[in-house]
Amino acid sequence: MDPSSTDAAGPDGTVQADRLIVAMNGMRSAFDHALDSFLAEELDRLDSTVADALRYAVQSPGKRIRPLLLMAAYRAAGGENRAVADLALSVELVHAYSLVHDDLPCMDDDVLRRGRPTVHVKFGVPLAVLAGAALMPLAVRAILRAGPRLGLGPATVDRLVAVLAAASGAVGMVGGQLLDLRAEGCGVTREELERIHSGKTGRLIAASTVMGGIAAGAPKEEIEALRRFGLDLGLAFQAVDDILDLRGTAGEIGKESGRDRALGKATYPALYGVEETERISRAFAEAAIGELELLARPEDLRAIASYVIERTH
Repeated sequence: MDPSSTDAAGPDGTVQADRLIVAMNGMRSAFDHALDSFLAEELDRLDSTVADALRYAVQSPGKRIRPLLLMAAYRAAGGENRAVADLALSVELVHAYSLVHDDLPCMDDDVLRRGRPTVHVKFGVPLAVLAGAALMPLAVRAILRAGPRLGLGPATVDRLVAVLAAASGAVGMVGGQLLDLRAEGCGVTREELERIHSGKTGRLIAASTVMGGIAAGAPKEEIEALRRFGLDLGLAFQAVDDILDLRGTAGEIGKESGRDRALGKATYPALYGVEETERISRAFAEAAIGELELLARPEDLRAIASYVIERTH
């Protein structure tokens, strides 16, 4: 889909932001409980300095969009087991790892994240590197731990690990970050921009929805629809992020504003302008929502898609 040539008035089912937050409160509460339990179980056996850095990285006040998407996709595909919150930990742990490493001086050199000093500012660069690296195996541990609680067999657990690993690696998030760094200060085409953002943002969001579908035992066509939903929503999410970086203040977005422009990042506003980027974000969200017709209970996914483009931080 080419968003630059598609009219979009806004995603079907758009509602007020406060109603969206209420709709997600139950999932968020379940996730927070699962996260606290997991960290108590896994980190108490570690050196206290490392454990403190890991807790700081994971328990920062984020939106938790990726785990909420996994839980919503599980429900949309017919899943009923509350232990899906344990599986949702895996995508948030990977996301936390990516933020720790993205903020490093050798990457984007950010000093604020989610309204607090970044991990390397708080704990030093060496410990931040190690903490980020430690989060990836912890994500795999979360899948292995959640599998039996969800009644999943070894083959399904292996499939979940494979999906997350692919989205996190050189053909996904890591590869997207490399392309992002290489594009700094350079002109890019629309295709190159979407390749960057699909890698660094879209692939993990798509993995979240796909993993929810797999855990629910969804058929192949539903899994594919969830994958397309996630990829389109990831591009919508990134477009909104690009706008907020220009318009928001540090107090509003929890990090330094204007960093994309200062670093010469390849962004939607840099290529299209802010007004067109707003329309593009809605076009991507509409495309994402259009993929949900096969699913029995897509309401939560629709709500999250609406929240993604209406958010202000």
